[in-house]
Amino acid sequence: MEQTVEQKLKALYELQTIHTKIDKIRQIRGELPMEVADLEDDVAGLETRIQKIKNELDDLEDDIVTRKNLIKDAQANIKKYEAQLNEVKNNREYDAISKEIEIQGLDIQVSEKKIREFGFEITSKTQIYEKALADLESRRSDLQAKKDELDTITAETEKDELALTEQADTAVKTIDDRLLIAYNRLRKNAKNGLAVVTIQRDSCSGCFNQIPPQRQSDIRQRKKVIVCEHCGRILIDEQMALEAETAIA
Repeated sequence: MEQTVEQKLKALYELQTIHTKIDKIRQIRGELPMEVADLEDDVAGLETRIQKIKNELDDLEDDIVTRKNLIKDAQANIKKYEAQLNEVKNNREYDAISKEIEIQGLDIQVSEKKIREFGFEITSKTQIYEKALADLESRRSDLQAKKDELDTITAETEKDELALTEQADTAVKTIDDRLLIAYNRLRKNAKNGLAVVTIQRDSCSGCFNQIPPQRQSDIRQRKKVIVCEHCGRILIDEQMALEAETAIA
């Protein structure tokens, strides 16, 4: 059976009333879900950074071990070459072995320099690593506190929100598709989520602009869907609002 305009408007306002109650519950939670999400991102970012620094520190330690082994090898080579010096037969062999000893000595100097550089880098990165660990601990503590707060509020309001959501799902089924599309669009674009509003003190209660007397009269007749000329919200009279609120109370 085709609904009258009055029935359509009343169904729309009943849905709006339910959605407004849901909005108020979610406002109680406020920015907490977003704050929790941001802190979770911070924690994940710090964990990734800490792991990266740890890997870099491990690599530096490995580099130091590698350089120390190169020094040991070079020192062993020097001993071997020095022993060979006692067995040379001519100046050409002596010069060649001496050159090898010099090269090994330079390699030791380079490795010792690298070890010092790696040591400085480890000291610097360790400070960064320890600060990141402290920051992570702080963020985790903040995250847990926010989660606990959100869980408490959610537990207090979850039952009511679930019941209202079920009411909204039922109410949606009674509304004309075209009106529902318009309602959802208006609700999405309105800061306060109000798509259907009443006349209050001769004005639109959504944007507070005045409504001409003739237009108010047309609204009260409930013969057609009328929107505010200023904000585009669907307008109903106060008596219909009272009837709709009573119906879902």
